[in-house]
Amino acid sequence: MTADYLLIDVGNGRTKLGLSTRDALLDRRDLPSRDVTPEAIREAVAGWNFGRAVIASVVPAVVPVWREVFPTLLELRHDTPLGIGIRYPKPESIGQDRLANAVALAHLHGAPGIVIDFGTAVTFDILSADKHYIGGVIAPGLRLMTDYLHERTALLPLVELNEPPSAIGTSTVGAIQAGAAIGYRGMIRGILDALKKELSESAHAHVVATGGDAGWIMAGIEEKIPVDPDLTLHGLRLVGNLNT
Repeated sequence: MTADYLLIDVGNGRTKLGLSTRDALLDRRDLPSRDVTPEAIREAVAGWNFGRAVIASVVPAVVPVWREVFPTLLELRHDTPLGIGIRYPKPESIGQDRLANAVALAHLHGAPGIVIDFGTAVTFDILSADKHYIGGVIAPGLRLMTDYLHERTALLPLVELNEPPSAIGTSTVGAIQAGAAIGYRGMIRGILDALKKELSESAHAHVVATGGDAGWIMAGIEEKIPVDPDLTLHGLRLVGNLNT
């Protein structure tokens, strides 16, 4: 079967690949983002048959490598037809993945709304009631925080992200886990509350989370927020549909 799209979500560490029709994802793969070569790309998509490749990249230097393999590559940019508007002073500075998330939010969940994307950084992106991207928040990602503690101190270990047995850590590992789980979730709740206060239609805001740590973090937050690990890929699929 020939699919419609190869969807390419280039993050700072890993690149997520999706094979999709116009309506659904069929398969997923991934590969490292940096130092990618045409040979590695061809190997990563071996056996997949598709009509067009669509990319959102936060690593601009690798886009020409992908275009070398797929000359008709569609790059999601601020001036690409997205099905949403943008009210932002410098739209060219918005991360392509963030725009893809906003597209998916608008078409799959509704507006107004907020996307929380847990990656190397955690980003909050805001969609107004009339489906315009209006801004957001960028904060350090959870693993960036825990890795930094380990790298910048002599005695603090690198720990697995597990639920702490209690808020009061009785070991160094337990103390770091408590800081990560309780402290990081507190930051997420604080930012989300502040955004809702400024979003005039907050009572009807749709909130969705995505990214590698989304499930673990959101499981410990009282507000039941849906987690869609493929949100960015769906945004790329929808952009593909708008630019056939």
